[in-house]
Amino acid sequence: MRELKQVHAFFIKTGETHNPKVATELLKFSATSDFRDTDYALSLFDQMPEPNCFAWNTLIRSFSESKDRPLDALLLFCKMVCDGIVEPNGFTFPSVLKACSVVARLEEGKQVHGLVVKFGLGDDEFVVTNLLRMYVMCGNMEDAHVLFYRIVNGVDDINRLVRDKRKQDGDVVMCNVMIDGYVRLGKLKAARELFDKMHRRSVVSWNSIISGYAQNGFFVEAVEMFHNMQMGDVSPNRVTLVSVLPAISRLGALELGKWVHLYAEKNKVQIDDVLGSALVDMYAKCGNIEKAIQVFETLPKKNVITWNAIIGGLAMHGRSNDLFNFFSRMKRSGVTPSDVTYIAILSACSHTGLVDEGRSFFNHMVNVVGLEPRVEHYGCMVDLLGRAGYLEEAEQLISNMPIRSDDVIWKALLGACKKQKNIEIGRRAAEVLMQLAPHDSGAYVALSNMYASAGDWDAVAEVRLMMKDMNIRKDPGCSWIEIDGIIHEFLVEDDSHPRAKDIHSMLEEISEKLNLEGYRLDTTQVLLKMDDKSKENVLHYHSEKIAVAFGLISTSPNTPLQIVKNLRICEDCHSSMKLISKIYERKITVRDRKRFHHFKHGSCSCMDYW
Repeated sequence: MRELKQVHAFFIKTGETHNPKVATELLKFSATSDFRDTDYALSLFDQMPEPNCFAWNTLIRSFSESKDRPLDALLLFCKMVCDGIVEPNGFTFPSVLKACSVVARLEEGKQVHGLVVKFGLGDDEFVVTNLLRMYVMCGNMEDAHVLFYRIVNGVDDINRLVRDKRKQDGDVVMCNVMIDGYVRLGKLKAARELFDKMHRRSVVSWNSIISGYAQNGFFVEAVEMFHNMQMGDVSPNRVTLVSVLPAISRLGALELGKWVHLYAEKNKVQIDDVLGSALVDMYAKCGNIEKAIQVFETLPKKNVITWNAIIGGLAMHGRSNDLFNFFSRMKRSGVTPSDVTYIAILSACSHTGLVDEGRSFFNHMVNVVGLEPRVEHYGCMVDLLGRAGYLEEAEQLISNMPIRSDDVIWKALLGACKKQKNIEIGRRAAEVLMQLAPHDSGAYVALSNMYASAGDWDAVAEVRLMMKDMNIRKDPGCSWIEIDGIIHEFLVEDDSHPRAKDIHSMLEEISEKLNLEGYRLDTTQVLLKMDDKSKENVLHYHSEKIAVAFGLISTSPNTPLQIVKNLRICEDCHSSMKLISKIYERKITVRDRKRFHHFKHGSCSCMDYW
């Protein structure tokens, strides 16, 4: 801009600013270049005696693309239409509609739609695509639906998407816009129906449906769509990899994650800070923290998200010393820690019982760094104090919070009460939880389990009856294991797998070898009123034990096994896993709802504190 102003001054001195071509070029640079200055562009525009349509469009586009002035694009467009000297054309409306989309101004967007028709641009593909996007971005899928099918087919019938090659490119773009809209509203079934009926799909189509599944918690479906994409004629790009990696992370599908990394390297996909952060997060959440560190160290550029990915990964693995070292490096590198960074640090302190360190970091964040604690920070502190047995302090912290507590915080306190067998505080926490989230099974199950531990079966029956009356069901234990790139899912007492007989035989073998080692099942972990034999059968078929048995019969000796579980691992399974790792000389990694457990040679990385 400094050089442009010098050129501008020269043209003023030579009288060339009245030359429409010169004035337009000055406006174009100041309004649309990477070094744009919208205020300067506006002053140039105001000095033009008779700005032509290109000048109007250039400034409207500049405002619509700016972060803080999209409304000015609408105001300028109103002035253009009201003046009536220059008519808007097919390049004017896309920028105006984009401004409506950015600020979610549906009513103004509908008025612009009327002008599109009035100026005879209802068949302009570029204009109509942006019109469709405006309705989608404003959340009005009903009008978007009507517009879409009239444009694509001339009729309201999804089954008659045209096959005319001349129109296919435009149809693909519009289908992508609609799929994006359905995904934004969480209407994945509608998005998938439209996706399946497309005669041709672009990489954007695949990316939209994959990210839609991943962002809405359908991780298996996201991975399945990624596999389907590879069988077609559209190659994954950087956005595809960034979209599917979170789903791979949640499923713990390490081999697939490695394939994605290798694909990026072989196809020279730039591993920037965004893709790099996703890879670091994937390796950490898939159990290979050493590889996560290796990828992190090779990244040419590291931002706060990248640092948070590695620090969060170290927290999940309970490697607090390494985490503190990385935190120090982060500050020395000039990257300012964010509130997410402190969530990871407090979580690590909680997993390793570092109560004093956790208190210190929390106070430093508030009083020195000046960050306003979020509910997640308070949740970490409650978890930290509760696990260590400071239940009264944890309850007091919740009472003194300057922000409203949520169900997650009370779940943390209730979980700690269950661990510490404190029924009094646990009952209070459960009562609050039942008000905050009346249909969440967590509070009812935890309270019932506490009563069962104390042998109060009448209270257990009362809680269970309450659950039945409200049609509340307990989330079943579920575990996943990846074998040869295929994810196998097991539920408690699951016998639906094709190799169920072999799995059952291996479970019997494991049980016999555990007995020879002197291990006895911890039936106190079964909080149901039944005889000891029945309790042993329940423990025998926990989902993580079934997954381990399947892993043992499906892999060669010495192959590490990695399991992901949706719930916290119970004490009996934890003790069993330690011995199984010793008996079968296997490294077994279990990622439960809270953290990683690395079992090796009969011990666990958590040091039995989890």
